[in-house]
Amino acid sequence: MIRFHNTLSRALEEFRPLRPPAVLMYNCGPTVYSSQHIGNFRSYVFTDLLRRYLDFRGFDVTQVMNITDVGHLRDEVHDAGEDKLEAAARREKLDPWELAAKYTQEFFDGLDLLNIRRAHHYPKATEHVAEMIEIIAGLVARGHAYVVDGEVYFDVTSFDRYGALSGNVAGGLMDGASERVAHEVLGRKRHARDFALWKSDPLHLMQWDSPWGRGFPGWHIECSAMSRKYLGDTLDIHTGGENNIFPHHECEIAQSEAFTGQPFVRFWLHAAHLNLEGEKMAKSEGNILLPRDLVAEGHKPAAIRYYLLSVHYRQPMNFTREALKGAASAVERIANFVESLEHRAERGPDTPLSPAAVAPLEQARRGFTSALDNDLNVSEGLAVLFDAMRRLNALELGRADAQAALEAFRDMDEVLGILPRERVTLEQEIEALIAEREAARGNKDFAAADRIRDSLLARGIVLMDTPEGVRWRRK
Repeated sequence: MIRFHNTLSRALEEFRPLRPPAVLMYNCGPTVYSSQHIGNFRSYVFTDLLRRYLDFRGFDVTQVMNITDVGHLRDEVHDAGEDKLEAAARREKLDPWELAAKYTQEFFDGLDLLNIRRAHHYPKATEHVAEMIEIIAGLVARGHAYVVDGEVYFDVTSFDRYGALSGNVAGGLMDGASERVAHEVLGRKRHARDFALWKSDPLHLMQWDSPWGRGFPGWHIECSAMSRKYLGDTLDIHTGGENNIFPHHECEIAQSEAFTGQPFVRFWLHAAHLNLEGEKMAKSEGNILLPRDLVAEGHKPAAIRYYLLSVHYRQPMNFTREALKGAASAVERIANFVESLEHRAERGPDTPLSPAAVAPLEQARRGFTSALDNDLNVSEGLAVLFDAMRRLNALELGRADAQAALEAFRDMDEVLGILPRERVTLEQEIEALIAEREAARGNKDFAAADRIRDSLLARGIVLMDTPEGVRWRRK
């Protein structure tokens, strides 16, 4: 039984999709006005883990992740301030469309770097304005929205469940707002909590025609329109960072359910914040760290991925380079163990499958699944994996044992995604050097053998002499 913590109910619930085995999942994606930092990628690694595990458990997942390329204003609560994308375009002296394309590609490069599987659809907000206008017009017609000077606002008082997700059910939204924003909000909105569906600004570079005049969509309506187009009125799962709970996801629920009359999302899952060396990391703070920065420092992408997924997604995470080194060691242990299994599967004793090997493998499969069933408890799942390695290392594995262990570990890595995607092969030149070293050892020319070993080490190839022969790995 799979159980997820549903933000809406604030409790662990058994996960049952609406129409099994189909799972309809929507993930809040990037606003492409700047680079995505490791805090953003923690959320994307979490959604990848979720997608992989549902695939692993036999569900037929359709995953959609949006690309926000218009309408995300700096003041998300009060629908005020500059559009983040246009402000960045002016700063970088680029057309906003060019800026969006630049950071969208950078986002995809980051996904590939961290072995994050691509979603089935990546809809862009600017390509779905017609769908947004359809919903906004419907909300106006149903009395859930109103028009003020070419702008459209959702009337929160028309939807009695507003606040159920976040608990933000009363006033207080003006706290911390500037005098200008307060005047704008009180001057245009009927109620302080009402939020924008359509905005009008003659200086905004990205505009479309609408029944209410030229303008651009509000941030929240974009996800409602895109999720509905690709997944329908009711989703099984919607994810995002915990900062999205209010106002973004709260507003999505209100406008979607007011328009369709159907439940919008059955399970809401949110990832907690990531701090950097004990400090809040945010683009506004200017202290962001990118995955490619870490790779440039010499850290391997698999170690970054392992580190980001190793802490439970609902627990706040403090990113440190020392802990990243620990993650690298863990990945190396797993990779070396799998490599030893590959070696034994090819060159080990040709003996039948032994009960001594079957028992820890069966326990590992059950334990790993049980851990991930419990709200993606990946840290417990990793503990199960390392325990299986310890027990198997104490055995003399034959070919059949090693092959069975390989299959089990590769199955678990379908969820974790940390092992090399293809088995590494040695270049012919290096193979020749290894053979030359073996010949030198056979002739008792140990000085020559040591020179070859040292030259290979300098090239990043570590040789290990075992009873079954020479094994190798990359540093």
